[in-house]
Amino acid sequence: MTEPTWSSTVVKAAERRRKTPQRWVGNLVLLVASALFVLALGFAVSQDSQSSLQSTSGILDVIGRLSGMAGAVGMAFMVLLVIRIPALERSVGQDRLVKWHRTIGGWPIILVALHIVTITWGYAAVVHSGVIHQFLVFFFHSPDIMMATVSFGLLVLAGVTSYNKARRKLKYETWWSIHLYLYLALALSVAHQVRTGIMFLPSPHAVRVWVALWIALGALAIASRVLYPVVTNLRLGLRVVSVEETAPDVHTVIMRGRRVERLAVDGGQFFQWRFNHPGLRWESHPYSLSAMPRPPFLRVTIKSLGDQSRAIRDLAPGTRVFVEGPYGTFSRHALQSDHVTLIGAGVGVTPLVALLEDLPPRVTPTFLVRARTVDDIVHRSDIADLVKRTGGQLHEVIGSRHDVPLTPERLLELSPRIASGDVYVCGPADFTRAVVESLRALNVSPGQIHSEEFSF
Repeated sequence: MTEPTWSSTVVKAAERRRKTPQRWVGNLVLLVASALFVLALGFAVSQDSQSSLQSTSGILDVIGRLSGMAGAVGMAFMVLLVIRIPALERSVGQDRLVKWHRTIGGWPIILVALHIVTITWGYAAVVHSGVIHQFLVFFFHSPDIMMATVSFGLLVLAGVTSYNKARRKLKYETWWSIHLYLYLALALSVAHQVRTGIMFLPSPHAVRVWVALWIALGALAIASRVLYPVVTNLRLGLRVVSVEETAPDVHTVIMRGRRVERLAVDGGQFFQWRFNHPGLRWESHPYSLSAMPRPPFLRVTIKSLGDQSRAIRDLAPGTRVFVEGPYGTFSRHALQSDHVTLIGAGVGVTPLVALLEDLPPRVTPTFLVRARTVDDIVHRSDIADLVKRTGGQLHEVIGSRHDVPLTPERLLELSPRIASGDVYVCGPADFTRAVVESLRALNVSPGQIHSEEFSF
């Protein structure tokens, strides 16, 4: 029997496993989180009497409990958004989940800081001592509060390193390692909540419920971040077959595995990739498939930008590959019309190639690819063949974006139906933002503009 190769393997769409995103999953998570937030605040308030609000210490105590509970629920929700629950990732998309995570991120820090200040101030007012003295009493005489203080310090460290300026100066693996301590911070804080929180002391049932919620969150994190990826990779057994330079500083990696057809992946989605190679095995990065799976093969195309992507060229055949995913909503499931315009630049065309291959037969595509030179177009022959096969149109826009900008008029000239169809945009961040602005000027519906950013 002839050994199969990438070019000789073709898999029909009907033979691939698929999972349609369930939009209600994201709404359910938001609903449950909102309900938990309201219930937690209600529980904290229910432990107060009217007389407790008639003194400065009582008011400070109430503010402290409310801010503490709100901060705890906020931290739990932050974790829930980024532990990569497959159903939630397919429903909302990783880029939106990360944006929500960052939007919420500062508030738990502020709320927990407010909790520390008001609770300490309130106790100091009761015993007529200084705030700093009272804090030191708490810290050195209560192991639970000592652990909670360490927890707060780790939370602040994670928050500071998440700001754009700080994040850009850190290597991915450094940022990732720091954020692992966020899980430790949450674990350290739970004992303080249930053993020193006044509203929990008279209510063993409330303690059991609260601890059970945190245990459930921890179990969910372990299942989605550890168990699920381990099982997936034991089943796949991916190994590098070849590495080839596809365009200047762009390399295509073909991998071989077992039961690849069982991957419920759609064109345009991405995985987190980890290569068992010196300098690469301890970090993972998001790369989209540059073609639909051709069992037993997968293909990914990577531009030499950072330390990891530059080292890709040195991967030897047989190198073990570990993946997490697939992730993202940048797929055919977002389609709202029968006409689609795909706009890509640089290595950003790679998810569009897989998406083009995966489009329903009823959809007519227009593919716009921009590059400085013709030689810089990644997978040019694949794009041309797929566009021809689907009966679409291909336009190569050659030159810098300053010399040949994709203005609203230019987009309308190249794709006359662009305003009434779906538009998928992928490329460098500045390119994507500029194209999206042009699309908005053409009054393209926001729901029909699809883009996705991979960042940490």
